[in-house]
Amino acid sequence: MAIPVFARITFAAVFMFFGAGSFAQTIRQGEANPKPVGDGLPNPYPARTIDWAKLPAGMPWGAVVGALPGPDGLLYVSHRCFENSCVGRKEPPVLVFNASGQVVKTWGVGLFAFPHGYFMESNGDIWFTDAAGAGTTTGGTPPGLGSQVLKYDKGGKQLMALGRAGVAGTPDKGLFTQPTAVIINSKGEIFIAEGHDGEIANRISKFTKDGAFIKTIVTGGTAPGQVKIPHCLAFDAQEHLFVCDRGNNRISVFDQDGGLIAVWKQWGRPSGIMIAKDGTMYVTDSESGGDRNPGWKKGIRIGSATTGEITAFIPDTEATTNDPSGAEAISFYNGALLGAVVRRRELERFTK
Repeated sequence: MAIPVFARITFAAVFMFFGAGSFAQTIRQGEANPKPVGDGLPNPYPARTIDWAKLPAGMPWGAVVGALPGPDGLLYVSHRCFENSCVGRKEPPVLVFNASGQVVKTWGVGLFAFPHGYFMESNGDIWFTDAAGAGTTTGGTPPGLGSQVLKYDKGGKQLMALGRAGVAGTPDKGLFTQPTAVIINSKGEIFIAEGHDGEIANRISKFTKDGAFIKTIVTGGTAPGQVKIPHCLAFDAQEHLFVCDRGNNRISVFDQDGGLIAVWKQWGRPSGIMIAKDGTMYVTDSESGGDRNPGWKKGIRIGSATTGEITAFIPDTEATTNDPSGAEAISFYNGALLGAVVRRRELERFTK
């Protein structure tokens, strides 16, 4: 296979191997902003629609933060209400659709201020992070809401609450500051990222399945092995932890104790990530094209979670605007690729 242009960029390289036939990655450093990747690559999902999922009459779409296919065949969509905040809003932040795009259930009114991270376990239990706090759109943590990581069953019954509602702090004290993402490993251990504005928190911590703090495994900063605005989390098949290190314009990959495996800057400014069982990685870039990552286009980059090679690109409809746009979270449902769009308040559906 020919080596793509981005892979020929000169980097200081360190190879780290984790057993024969397993994960072998390159720590790539050196250039602050490598050549933009996307133009000239094929778009495997050229058909885009936004009106396939029908809301109840009179209800507006809010800032969509995630769409998760459930084990029951339904689609569980979370949005941040119409004002990009659910404080005082009447629209339910959780919408459940069937395969025909019809709403079959809604819930969540009054439960969240700024729903952000969104993760579903295999049994259908759903985790949220409520990132309300200093630096978020809400302008502060409202009383009784925010600064928590919350678990519900698919019907909306609360199963666990980590942190203290409306109180920011550090995870070793049982508190969170702008929690952005949550993910669960095969042992049931909980990984939580914090730091939505890039100025405070910026860390990833590990907890037992019962929510007891184990340790902070990644701290904030710009050096390799640190993170700034850790916006999303994902595991590959070997349960290496992939982080959308958005404030540093890179994907950072760690082991489950925070050991650095890879730093990849060819994926743009990542907001969301999905890794399929076959190792195909989908990364959303909703903030390039402007001052944050000049020269790069917003869109969805597709490639390998093992080699880091990018093989396809779905450009956003506003790929070069200065404003954030396009999908932040991504998922598959009934053969289509779904993009959760915050600023335009859309649930994009991409098909071949």
